[in-house]
Amino acid sequence: QVHLEESGGGSVQAGGSLRLSCAASGATYSSRCMGWFRQAPGKEREGVAVVFIAGGNPWYAATVKGRFTISPDNATNTVYLQMNGLKPEDTAIYSCAADSLCNGSWLWWGQGTQVTVSS
Repeated sequence: QVHLEESGGGSVQAGGSLRLSCAASGATYSSRCMGWFRQAPGKEREGVAVVFIAGGNPWYAATVKGRFTISPDNATNTVYLQMNGLKPEDTAIYSCAADSLCNGSWLWWGQGTQVTVSS
């Protein structure tokens, strides 16, 4: 079992930055990939960024590529999402997830953290 806890959400004006953190605990050795997802009111959850713990190129959604950066800190079992150039359409609840198979089905989820971007 892997427990995930997000932090770092908040309210910013358009153009601002936030850094989200996702701290993993428990059987972290089981987690081979971690990702950030978001869900805006009235919309389906969408993937934002995914990273493999062992390395390799991260994946980003087209809507955030060039503005967001996902980075794992294996020493602290934490994954960060640096968000720059925030837009009002980035407003959503952001959740992190982890999985052992990394086949698109995410096994462990955090509770989520709210990000609000005002124009």
